Parts: sequence; structure tokens; C-alpha cells
Amino acid sequence: MQMKERSMKITRIETRIHRSAFTYGVALDTQGGNSCATGGNLALKTMDTLLVKVETEQGIHGWGEGFGFTLVDTTRDAVDRLIAPACIGQDARDIGAINRMLHKRFHNFGRNGPVTFGISAIDIALWDIAGKIAGKPLHALLGGAARKKLRAYASLLRYGNPEDVARNAAEAVRRGYRDIKLHEIDLRCIRAARAAMPPDIPLMLDINCAWDEEADAVEFCEAVKNLGIAWVEEPIWPPEDYAAMARVRAASPCAIAAGENAANPEDFCQMIERGAAGILQPSVTKLGGLTALLQVAELAQGAGLRVVPHCPYFGPGLLASLHFLAAQEAAEPLEIYFADLENPPFGQHLAPQDGQIAVPEGPGLGLEPAW
Repeated sequence: MQMKERSMKITRIETRIHRSAFTYGVALDTQGGNSCATGGNLALKTMDTLLVKVETEQGIHGWGEGFGFTLVDTTRDAVDRLIAPACIGQDARDIGAINRMLHKRFHNFGRNGPVTFGISAIDIALWDIAGKIAGKPLHALLGGAARKKLRAYASLLRYGNPEDVARNAAEAVRRGYRDIKLHEIDLRCIRAARAAMPPDIPLMLDINCAWDEEADAVEFCEAVKNLGIAWVEEPIWPPEDYAAMARVRAASPCAIAAGENAANPEDFCQMIERGAAGILQPSVTKLGGLTALLQVAELAQGAGLRVVPHCPYFGPGLLASLHFLAAQEAAEPLEIYFADLENPPFGQHLAPQDGQIAVPEGPGLGLEPAW
């Protein structure tokens, strides 16, 4: 995106980690389960969000978020030591040029991981600035759908216990969610959730690359096919084995989704060419921000595939995903992490109501986080 009427140099970039205590929906009877978000530990004490603030010489600032969860300090270090110094003096209006420059300059540090996560944060912040310059909500710059609300789906943690899964699935339905995602691989847990919910509410299953063998993934899909499954997500390890994913997809009775571990739009090109997934799940805080997310959406449109972003976040990454979906022609649900934060970055402004979430109408991302 280029707007050359007037230079708007970046003068300062600051990072902070927003930490909040939280609870896992309904209280658990056991701590024996595994959380996909915390590397297998339901005893996590805080939910950490890396906030990145980009300031310009005109006094306009933007907010970004880089992926990290329990490792946000690593992404923060990449921003502070590498990425931020390279951005100072750049024209904040030239989002695409800054994105390309950062990827090229720092590709030797890896095309996936904290550096790319940090670049994503800068890109999101620059798009926030672009919306503020235009005096329009970000979704107005991204497309014409202009949805006022989006359907949200509850993304439950991995509890590993049928009773805990059933209680939390029922609680999500009670709160108004009409789409539920589990991170369970135990069939007892999945069946417990299904029994605790109305039969018309679809279940999404995020497997988190559980199986090394394609036959195991296909067997799992066969076992759950009659449980109202909307998709099975990332069934194969490693996640970049797109040929194996394509073979599972061809044999599976369930739709296959993937993409949260993809590092850039080029990964999605390979995924599409191999036929690895029918539902693409780019993560805006991982693969290069909104600039990359828009590129993936264009690729998906050409291939006739759905785009449902991965976004179990609470900061600007959630907002960026919200605006992206609000702008798209096809209506898709927004992922909401099923964890209650004591102090969310945006307060209660992004709390779903009756399974829907309102799209902010202020300029840019539309909200200012606690700083």
C-alpha cells in the first residue's frame, strides 16, 4: 500500500508485554490435561500479549501484536534489537515496502519464528496508522462487505478429560456460541462434548499435528465423521508435509484445515498446489501481518478455498483478524479463545455477546489497548 502525498516518518517503536491472569472457562476437576496454547501445561498463570506501538512524526501511532504466548519475550527481543531500528525513519505510509525490506534484511535469522512474528506486529501497526490517516475503520480499507458483527466460535483448550470438556462445551453454548472448536484427540472427550451440545452446533477439531502416520489421521477422521464435524485441523506432523496432508485430505470423510504454522504466503502457495487443505488458516501475528494475510486471501480466492484465520489472541492480532473478516465477501467465523482474562488488553470491548462480536467503527483498528 503506497500513499506518497506526504512523508510520515516512523520516529519511535516501543514494546510492552500485557500480562493478565485468567481462568479456563468452567473450573476443571483435574489438571491432567494438556493445553495446546501452553505447550502442554494447564497450570499457566498468565496470558501474555506482546503489544507493539509504532509512532510517527505527525503524532499518529499504530498498534501491533507479535505471536509468542509463553515466549513473547523472544519476539519482543527480535523487535527491540533488530526490527525496530530498521524501521526508524521509514515512511509509515509505504506498508508493502517496509514489509518487503524487513523480510529481506532479516531472512538469515529464519523465515519462521520470532523475527517473522515481530515483522507481523509492525505490519499490523502500520495498517492501524493507515486507517487513522484515512479516518476510516480498517475494514473499510480492506474490502467492501462492511459487516457490523461477526459470528464468533469458541476455541476451547485441551483439557484431556471428558467431564471437563463436556462442561466447558456446554458453557460455551450457554454463552451464545454456535460453533465450537476442540483441541482434543481422545475420542471420549470429543463424544462427551458432542453429547453436551445441541446436535446442530458444528464441532471443529484442532489436532495440533498429533500423528506421524497418515493412516492414523484417516482412521481418526473416520471415527468422528458422524459427530457433526466442520473440519479436522492439522492432523499430520510435521505441519509442512503438504504431500502427506493432501493424501489424508483425499482419504478423509471430513474437511481438512491447516495453516496456523505457515510462515509466509509462499507456504500457502505450496499448500494450495499440493491440495493439502480445503480451509486455509493464516495467522496474522505470525506470517507477516495483514499484508501477508491479504496475499493469502487472494491466493485462496483464485483456488476456490475458504480462509478462516487462526487467531486465538486478545490484542491487536484479534482486532486485525476481525477487520479482515468484516471486509470479506464470504462470511466466516472469528476464533475466540475460551479463556476469561481478568484484565484483557481492550477491556470488555471485544467480549462476544450471544456468540457475536461487534466490529469497531473508529479509525484504524478502532480501539486503544491498555498501555
